[in-house]
Amino acid sequence: MTRCFPTMDRGRVCRWLRAVAIGACLMIAPSAFAQDAAKTQPVLEPTKKNVPYAESPHERQVLDIYVPQQPAGAKGAPVVFWIHGGGWQVGDKTQVALKPEAFTRRGFVFVSTNYRLLPHVDMGTLIRDVAMSLGWVHKHIAEHGGDPERILVMGHSAGAQLAAILCTDHRYLQAEGVPFTVLKGCVPVDGDTYDIPAIIETAETRRRVHKQPQAKYGHREKFGIEPAKHVDFSAVTHIAPGKGIPPFLIVYVNSHPDTSAQADRLGSALREAKVPVTMYGGKETNHSKINDDLGLSGDPGTIALYAFVDQCLAK
Repeated sequence: MTRCFPTMDRGRVCRWLRAVAIGACLMIAPSAFAQDAAKTQPVLEPTKKNVPYAESPHERQVLDIYVPQQPAGAKGAPVVFWIHGGGWQVGDKTQVALKPEAFTRRGFVFVSTNYRLLPHVDMGTLIRDVAMSLGWVHKHIAEHGGDPERILVMGHSAGAQLAAILCTDHRYLQAEGVPFTVLKGCVPVDGDTYDIPAIIETAETRRRVHKQPQAKYGHREKFGIEPAKHVDFSAVTHIAPGKGIPPFLIVYVNSHPDTSAQADRLGSALREAKVPVTMYGGKETNHSKINDDLGLSGDPGTIALYAFVDQCLAK
């Protein structure tokens, strides 16, 4: 060491080497970080931001609208209604990554909604918020170039459960004057709560057999202590033939035991009711990535999504 750095003691050498290493990382990091950030941050600003959908609205009862940037603007464009995830406790309508750009580029109006969160409201109120937002879209989206008769409902994680319940339990949208006939498709992305009693039993059994403490605020508490609520908030409970339930594309992480099992459960219930259903199990991905990659060129999930949407709108 003294031959290489004749004027430095050992401590100064170590500090110098650390500084060199950090500098090298800082030169390399920006491009990799930018690529990753492009997937998680919105790449398109809303055309209309924080539009209230309720009378005397709470600060979270607002939505964003993205309109195709065509010379004449949108007119009669199909609509994607997006519901963010976050365990029903966190999350925001701005967490849309590539989706607004991807869909507006294809001629869609894209709407992303907020809703009030647990534990400030109960689950029933939360679902009614999302239904109210969709009701506003049905009444007003024509003013922004959208077609109120061609709406696709999509959501990730907690938003997947919300999308699925709105598209199977007609009571929520019926209260807002929205018939199932305007719903052209439903795309829940990697949800684990289409059959809530099943996921509660699965999660609690797993913790019990592994001698782990039970969650203090798990699915049992979020959906209400009463078992009847767990059943009523489950999309599979409300699936039946002849209701006009729209076609489903169920997107899930193939390797995840819970979301893949719940996807199979939802898919089976839909098939039994003769509702068209397509399954897409993403490989070499995870809960966040499968959602953030939607809209990415060449992404297998995006290819499956576009094919499903095109098929739904062709009818």
